[in-house]
Amino acid sequence: MAPKTAGRKLLRPSHSLLGDLVSKRDFYAGGLMLLLGLGVALKGSSYRAGTLMHMGPGFLPTALGILLALLGIAIAVAALAPADSGDGHGGGDDQSILPEQPQWWAWFCILMSPVCFIVFGRYFGMAPATFSCVFIAALGDQNKTWLGTIVLSAVVTVFGCALFSYFLQVPMPIFTWRGGL
Repeated sequence: MAPKTAGRKLLRPSHSLLGDLVSKRDFYAGGLMLLLGLGVALKGSSYRAGTLMHMGPGFLPTALGILLALLGIAIAVAALAPADSGDGHGGGDDQSILPEQPQWWAWFCILMSPVCFIVFGRYFGMAPATFSCVFIAALGDQNKTWLGTIVLSAVVTVFGCALFSYFLQVPMPIFTWRGGL
């Protein structure tokens, strides 16, 4: 017995390039990197670039902006390539810009850690600022343990203070008390 669809074409959803791009994260990420790279390159080119032997203040931002823009173009073009759904890693499924279950707590911790570094650095010094920054950022990890978070914060604080205070001689006190928050 012949199937009911014999002699008729199966209806398949039509795919347009614009429709496919709406659901691709990589395309948006590449576009954002392109815009950011172009902005940095344009701002960096307003400074004196100098030469390779005597680089000016605009050389590195311009070069890195151009590299970021090229990387953004490469990522956006890769998003235009047809999806390879054979091994499950090709991105044949729809990708929304936000994950299905965003980790709001992790995002909050990551965004608050530099704010804490600024506040603690201003009033208490480099060591407390570094410890608080790493500690708060590590709190966003779902698989964290308190011991692991404290050890990570302590190790990064020791190496960070040694690097920035002693080797690079950044003029920021390691410990200070400026009271009067």
